[in-house]
Amino acid sequence: MLSYRHAFHAGNHADVLKHFVLMQVLAYTNQKDKPYWYIDTHAGAGMYQLNTGYAAQNAEFASGIAPLWYENALNQPLNDFVALIQSFNPDGKLTYYPGSPCIAQNLVRATDKIRLFELHPNDCKILLENFKGKDRTVKIEKQDGFAGIKAILPPPSRRAVVLIDPPYEEKQDYQRVVTCIKESLERFATGTYLIWYPQLQRPEPEHMIQHLHKLNLKSWLHVSLSIEAPAADGFGMFGSGMFVINPPWTLAKVLEESLPQLVELLGKDNQAQFNLDYEIN
Repeated sequence: MLSYRHAFHAGNHADVLKHFVLMQVLAYTNQKDKPYWYIDTHAGAGMYQLNTGYAAQNAEFASGIAPLWYENALNQPLNDFVALIQSFNPDGKLTYYPGSPCIAQNLVRATDKIRLFELHPNDCKILLENFKGKDRTVKIEKQDGFAGIKAILPPPSRRAVVLIDPPYEEKQDYQRVVTCIKESLERFATGTYLIWYPQLQRPEPEHMIQHLHKLNLKSWLHVSLSIEAPAADGFGMFGSGMFVINPPWTLAKVLEESLPQLVELLGKDNQAQFNLDYEIN
């Protein structure tokens, strides 16, 4: 199935959580001089215009990045995150929201490399256009990232940050994530893997997390952000989560300090909350 287009959801609460965590991981990874690879298995289009097209139809950014954009009392990590988004909007207006590929390109160093996979033909075309002539260290492939990642692990540098963010259009995606992580850890046990997932009223997300824990991980972090109570009709996404394997030791503290403010700014009712569990070695 190739009906999913992330542009409909660009800049929403799930993007805020995902990209805030990604920013913290990349910033920490940059602290060591040795080069690394950033690998994105489901890269999307790379950049989204919020005031027109798909993103404007549901305007999910209005209850995602927008409340942070207009807040003057953010803590330092969240303020740095908003500054990153502002760098893509030099006129001071919230017009563009970067996807994970563009966020990564903004944060990695000249010695690092970026590998992007995107199977959707239209999004891959846009992704190629967004990176045209920008950086020789970026390689984009029109391919399923679950399959493509097998050929590039371990990277020559033996350092990598891997974002796994499938659309979960099909129930099988949850098992594909677990299989991908299992096989990737067998090839490259020391990589940092970030897995995003939606909070839904169905068993697959919870089962996926349970199966990830069964891999006997030595170091992990699991964070979720619920913005509202689950809908009475049982449909819709009421939050999202990130499961990080081999996370930076600093990540938990940053999240503990930042998540209460995210709940306050993005929460829609009194059921808004966050959960944070980790075992970092």
